[in-house]
Amino acid sequence: MSGVAGAPGDDPRPYFFLSYAHIPKSDPKDANPNVWVEKFYRDLCEHLMNMTTLPGGAPPGFMDRQMRPGERWPVELSRALAHCRVFVPLYSPRYFRSEQCGREWFAFSRRAAHSQTVNRNNSAQSNGAQSSGIVPALWVPVPVKELPSQAERLQFAHEEFGEDYAAEGFYGLIKLGYLRDEYERAVYRLAKRIMEAADATRIADGDPDQDYHSVPTGFGPPGGKRKMDISVLACSRSELPDGRSPDCYGAGAREWNPYHPQSSRPLADHAAELVRNLDYEVSVGEFEADADRMLPKGPPVAPGLLLLDHWEANASHGAELLGKLTAENRPWISVMVPWNRADPDSAAEEDALRTTIRNLAPRPADEGGHCSPVGGIPDLHAFDRELPVAVKSAAKHHARHAQTYPPDGDGGSKPQVLPSGVGYGSGIPARETRGSADDAEDS
Repeated sequence: MSGVAGAPGDDPRPYFFLSYAHIPKSDPKDANPNVWVEKFYRDLCEHLMNMTTLPGGAPPGFMDRQMRPGERWPVELSRALAHCRVFVPLYSPRYFRSEQCGREWFAFSRRAAHSQTVNRNNSAQSNGAQSSGIVPALWVPVPVKELPSQAERLQFAHEEFGEDYAAEGFYGLIKLGYLRDEYERAVYRLAKRIMEAADATRIADGDPDQDYHSVPTGFGPPGGKRKMDISVLACSRSELPDGRSPDCYGAGAREWNPYHPQSSRPLADHAAELVRNLDYEVSVGEFEADADRMLPKGPPVAPGLLLLDHWEANASHGAELLGKLTAENRPWISVMVPWNRADPDSAAEEDALRTTIRNLAPRPADEGGHCSPVGGIPDLHAFDRELPVAVKSAAKHHARHAQTYPPDGDGGSKPQVLPSGVGYGSGIPARETRGSADDAEDS
């Protein structure tokens, strides 16, 4: 990809998607409360038009001016999220409490994760903005302790745009007349950063027809960090059933890559990146080593995902480990069974796969946890769609079954169920948590 948009062979997609929290009117008669964000967007677009060879009538960015919380995504918004080259979240305290903004963040980050998995070599840039395609901007500074984990991981140096910008954000610069020059300088530098990230990052297009309600929010509830265990039960290259090709395997179960050659990294690494983008702290391991910790006697330590290789499930050792999982109802562990139909070995195992999955999910739907469809998960796109469903199910059931604590000052008369990832084994005291079990189910 060359450094200037619009030249022959260049990527024609919009440079950036501006994601921001709509400010509601305090009175219906008030003027547009988002007018300053719109000015900032126009200034950013003007710089990019001057820095590139985009033709007239081709806006370099996208900003939604109409959508309100609870509405379906307009077609234009879905297309912009599916095709934009860079995602620009406009940080403010309101932003990280917006479900809509969280959905936009996850929709883009899922695209980025998929692209890195499919072709890691084209995504191995040196800084967070280039590898993720996310270039954050400060509208109003937000304390680091209030950022969700995926925003913390970006480690973006806002001071590079100027000390006044880092202290005041674009809102302060645009409203305070004596900082006008600093505003112009910071917008210009942000435009350059967007252009650099767009030219250095190749992110595959997403689904332009994605439905708003099918996309989870990437932001967890305020308060303590949520936890999620990811564990792999798969063959290793040195211990394969007769006739099984070694192409999808490595030295250990952790290296299993069932969507080879489409995917270029282990599935556990891809899953971990997606779960982190749902605002969880993630532990990744192999089920053989994790079983005692993940299957304790008594309340669960954390919600979990089990990535299951059908061939290992039908081997004697794998069947023994699965028996420990299914011996009791543990719905806080969601089971995902990838099944690559492009794998030459798959056709002969189709019936055995269906039997494996049916044996894993004999429980009533209202009490059992998540398990993959009987036909397995046929490709990486399907895996990306199913994972948030599996995470939500595990978190919901963990909230229902987690260790209970008596409320402060109540003498222990009424147990309290803590949100997923909080309480027993989480390292977060009960008094520091917010929300309820119902909140956790909707997260």
